[in-house]
Amino acid sequence: MQLGLAFDLDFSLCCGQVFRWKRESNGWWYGIVGDKVFKIRQCGVELEFEGVGEDFVRHYFGLGDDLAEISCCIAQDDYVKAALHTFGGLRIVRQDPWECLISFICATYKSIAAIELMLAKLSAKFGAKWVFDDKEFYLFPNIERLAYASESGLMECGLGYRAKYVQATAKRIHEEKIDLESLKALPYLEARKRLLEFQGVGLKVADCLLLFSLEKMEAFPVDVWVKRVILNHYASLLPEPFVRKLSSHDSLTNGEYEKIRAFAQTYFGKYAGYAQEYLYHYERTQR
Repeated sequence: MQLGLAFDLDFSLCCGQVFRWKRESNGWWYGIVGDKVFKIRQCGVELEFEGVGEDFVRHYFGLGDDLAEISCCIAQDDYVKAALHTFGGLRIVRQDPWECLISFICATYKSIAAIELMLAKLSAKFGAKWVFDDKEFYLFPNIERLAYASESGLMECGLGYRAKYVQATAKRIHEEKIDLESLKALPYLEARKRLLEFQGVGLKVADCLLLFSLEKMEAFPVDVWVKRVILNHYASLLPEPFVRKLSSHDSLTNGEYEKIRAFAQTYFGKYAGYAQEYLYHYERTQR
């Protein structure tokens, strides 16, 4: 498939927004997305893939996003311009909402490597086996499977205290027949309010789902790395008392989260989520 637009496969899959992709030494990436297992690699302006069609690839990798417009909108200062220059072609993917929700509930206070291992164990124990390219993969467990999984079984996958949240959220979605996809049609704040009703879903988890799956590009997830970005590069744009308070402790209160989110959405505009991902990945790789 000829690209004809800015896209970097490696940047898009290595920036912490997805957890079920592996890169082989020959450049092929193997991924599990919903009920699909496929492989893809980039050779210059060409994308080669097997297991899915072109329409799926275009949608999943956000190839319809106008990255030139997005970059122009969020390029408000030298730091974010450096991030855009360093990781040009990074795009926000469109994950399956169910898998994205459970993944980020599991991701709380975990490193990317630990999240990947946890989700691999969860899929191997509760998901269906799939053979592709003579390799074994496991699809992400469906809603019903996790709704009726035992808490102890979930904990065997390394979920710890997150097990009860995953079980409760899966059970509610299953019993109430909740359609997560339908949240795309709601305004950002209304969709976020609905997500916060699920057990194990706080402000950051909700914003991750809204950005990485439900196409709310104004969502701005805030974690320890984003907090560092704000303190290191944007403190002069915030009230001094707030910056002092933010600097005084490692954690982040809901009120502090909301102030950072509101600042980012005003400063970066309707594509604040893209700014978040570029800044997050850039800050992590500069250390």
